[in-house]
Amino acid sequence: MKLSIITGVFALALQGVAAAQAPSFDCSKLADNAPSAEKLVCSYPALAALDRQLADTYKAAQMKAVNEHPPTLKAEQRGWIKGRNECWKSGDLAACVAQSYRSRNAELQARYRLVAMKGPFSWRCSDNSEVIISYFDTDPATAIAERGDSVSLMFVAPSGSGARYQGPNESVWEHQGEAEVVWGYGAPLLKCTLVP
Repeated sequence: MKLSIITGVFALALQGVAAAQAPSFDCSKLADNAPSAEKLVCSYPALAALDRQLADTYKAAQMKAVNEHPPTLKAEQRGWIKGRNECWKSGDLAACVAQSYRSRNAELQARYRLVAMKGPFSWRCSDNSEVIISYFDTDPATAIAERGDSVSLMFVAPSGSGARYQGPNESVWEHQGEAEVVWGYGAPLLKCTLVP
């Protein structure tokens, strides 16, 4: 009898380990023609962990987005899933899927203020405009910059010195109390100073 109890406890422990390694979706329900990204997430515990982390972050964002008008979070998440599933086109499927999860997780954490924030910091630029930047302790690090009624989510980018953040068409490079800002595709470089 003691052996069957020990065996039962061991089986339950193994189920717990398996559940902890499973992604947020049911892998047994994937169709044969399921996207290769989803199949990969089901096969690798590290990717499954990223999927669970994103699922938790998404739920937290949903709580903050309850009064969002128009409601965009769900549509953006569907778009992100479609983009993640396009990773089959990359040279390294696993690296692409992992980066996709990390970027989306960081984006949601910053946009919905789910992690610690530094700022906002106000910068006065050479064209007399103001850029307001908030930095977020995400992985990878992110910043949200605002200029007028335009907002850009930026990710940390390699830099020889200082802090550099890159958005879709915007960038900020902060170095020794000054910043260089490019706001828009082909826009001129703005020199900015921190407003005390």
